[in-house]
Amino acid sequence: MSTTPETAAETGGHGDISVGVQGASGSGEATASATRITPGNALRPEDIALAVSRGTAKPSEDVAEFALRLGDDALVLAQRLGHWISRAPELEEDIALGNIALDQLGHARSFLSYAGGALGEDGTARSEDDLAYFRSEPEFRSVEIFELPNGDFAVTIARQFVVSYYQFELYSRLTQSTDATLAGIAAKAVKEVDYHRDHSAQWVLRLAQGTDESREKMIHGFKVIWPYVDELFRDDELTARLSEAGAAVEPSSLRANFDRLTGEVLAEAELEVPNVQPTPGGGRKGLHSEHLGYLLAEMQVLAREYPGASW
Repeated sequence: MSTTPETAAETGGHGDISVGVQGASGSGEATASATRITPGNALRPEDIALAVSRGTAKPSEDVAEFALRLGDDALVLAQRLGHWISRAPELEEDIALGNIALDQLGHARSFLSYAGGALGEDGTARSEDDLAYFRSEPEFRSVEIFELPNGDFAVTIARQFVVSYYQFELYSRLTQSTDATLAGIAAKAVKEVDYHRDHSAQWVLRLAQGTDESREKMIHGFKVIWPYVDELFRDDELTARLSEAGAAVEPSSLRANFDRLTGEVLAEAELEVPNVQPTPGGGRKGLHSEHLGYLLAEMQVLAREYPGASW
């Protein structure tokens, strides 16, 4: 059940949204996770909702659109990863992927809570639930790599490897954002995706250096995923404006570090970057693959049937 702004206030939610926020290399608890309550240590979705409701945190239209993009990415990935619970190759991995999914869901809640602070057409702010459950497919801004079906375990690991290294670079840079709320969300998220990086890299090595079959599956997984990598790093007018203002970064500026760090792991695994043609993409403009609609229907059916319920 979501915590309301009133409940957050009663339980010590932050009035000043910068309270307790540490940078990526700060002294905050390194093991903080969306699976644990960490009051006083990091900016939480409840803090953001409270600040939005009080009017102390209000994103510009550009920042809200950017936060919506990142929230949609994380929300869709959380749903994909959640499908592995009870289906992973070992019990420990059921729990690991479930925890990563919960971290991603926490990121989504934070970004969507902030994005909802921009007034809608009716002149009111929207909640995280409004944005998660009551938008149509063209209104989502996730890129295609997050929307892809899980495939086999190696495909999921290939996607998680790419996504976690991308998110780590992005959130690391966003901790320096001139927008205090974006910086606060990133400061918590970057510590979590650092674990996600290590987890996925270890699986890449384990599969690539395991049996002949596991190696072939890992090679195939990267061939499936790599055409969608390029879309993560495409600049557009929005990111150009936000980068100039210091609120965000141009995605292309993250590519060099991403290539270097993923390349080190692939070299250790004796794997090559697949030589594939990038997909056209279009998710940032609401142009999605056929896969997203099915996933949204699965997510939203109960919320749309019972709009008064608390999720």
